Amino acid sequence: MTTPGKSEKDRVVIFDTTLRDGEQCPGATMTHEEKLEVAELLDTMGVDVIEAGFPIASEGDFAAVNEIARRTKNAVVCGLARAGFADVDRAGEAIKPARRSRIHTFISTSPVHMKWKLQMEPQQVFEMVVASVARARNFTDDVEWSSEDGTRTERDFLCRCVEAAIKAGATTINIPDTVGYSVPEEYFALIKSVRERVPNSDQARFSVHCHDDLGMAVANSLAGVRAGARQIECTINGIGERAGNAALEEVVMAMRVRNDALPFWTGVDATMLTRASKLVAAVTSFPVQYNKAIVGRNAFAHESGIHQDGMLKHTQTYEIMQPADVGVKQTSLVMGKHSGRHAFAHKLEELGYRLAGNQLEDAFVRFKALADRKKLVYDEDIEALVDEEIATAQDHIKLVSLSVIAGTHGPQRATMKLDVDGKSAIEECDGNGPVDATFNCIKALVPHEAVLELYQVHAVTEGTDAQAEVSVRLSENGRAVTAKGADPDTLVASAKAYLAALNKLLARRARGSERRIHSTEAG
Repeated sequence: MTTPGKSEKDRVVIFDTTLRDGEQCPGATMTHEEKLEVAELLDTMGVDVIEAGFPIASEGDFAAVNEIARRTKNAVVCGLARAGFADVDRAGEAIKPARRSRIHTFISTSPVHMKWKLQMEPQQVFEMVVASVARARNFTDDVEWSSEDGTRTERDFLCRCVEAAIKAGATTINIPDTVGYSVPEEYFALIKSVRERVPNSDQARFSVHCHDDLGMAVANSLAGVRAGARQIECTINGIGERAGNAALEEVVMAMRVRNDALPFWTGVDATMLTRASKLVAAVTSFPVQYNKAIVGRNAFAHESGIHQDGMLKHTQTYEIMQPADVGVKQTSLVMGKHSGRHAFAHKLEELGYRLAGNQLEDAFVRFKALADRKKLVYDEDIEALVDEEIATAQDHIKLVSLSVIAGTHGPQRATMKLDVDGKSAIEECDGNGPVDATFNCIKALVPHEAVLELYQVHAVTEGTDAQAEVSVRLSENGRAVTAKGADPDTLVASAKAYLAALNKLLARRARGSERRIHSTEAG
């Protein structure tokens, strides 16, 4: 549907792959319920295509894609498939309940990928392109084909594959910069060349999917659109493999703010961008860097006296967009211990959170406790508090109490009480410092072999009474999870972060056991 006053030929389709490429980011795995929550928000904010997962990858991925297909009201729901028939059939089965569905099938086409990854000759790859697209058309009329490592593919072979894919029934052609190697001028020329050289290119929409290894994912994506592509594949907060993908919020706002240079438009409701950013950051435990464009904490913050003076005189002196355009309030309302429940709920809504019932009440109680310990409670304090509330709602292990003896005369000693599946347990341990003693208590209470790969502390706000936000990464059997915890007491925040990561590992173990049981039963 065309928006009044806007041409459909200038519309850019937003293809969100947060739930597929984004979830492949090490440590960013989401639960089934979290995937459904993210998908619902993406659908509400006007994303055109939701790549919900890789159905053949696991039973969990299949179930998530299938349920998202069942629930999604407006967006096209897409499942990813390699060129093999088993992949395509599994994706077709997963997307079956969707009102609007798509299969996205791909195969590597670059010399280095064909030789070392696929160990196939170009003619074999070409035949699989045709066969996989034709197979996908048995399930849906909306088929997308991708030339993995397209920017390092020989041009003649790329054009031959694209022409064949369209002839076989592909309606979208994606030419990805899989390894983030390209630069804007080069990528522009590639998209333009393929569209001009392929005889039937007018029968398909061209798509761009750029990675950020050299920091040019957004620039390359926009260059591809200028060259005639009309779909951008992107993720919330730019999460994804290695250095990530093009950030959805950045490509959307670049076209909106600089419509003079980029005369294109999308159907995304930009006022929901900050809310989406916060949700994805919370469910993946991947914090957004403070200076991140559009949705970072400092994106609309001004500390310099010169900047503040300019802003007071006219906001456009240092802001090229209004904070409200992306769902951010320009000023930070300071909350304190005298604030009531209604004010707290209003503040949460301003920050992009919608809690109800017990979740809201629990968050309010924790807010009051925090307000009694801090002189001022900033927006960032509330965000940290609520993110932790969301992240720990289903945890099997919860911190009940912690006391630590520390100082110049060691050894340092910690006493900890945990609630493990409703049962209390207490332990006292020494350590080489208070943090080590705290973590030793956890290991004693919940024996495990996970390795601590990262322990990082930073203050959420300024001042000596600021909340500490601790990030912890645990690794087990080659898989890593990241989690965070916040509290005015750094040691309590450390314990919360470690337990949050441990809960994630336990949940992953449980899912693995379920898959093995199902596999045994099926056999």
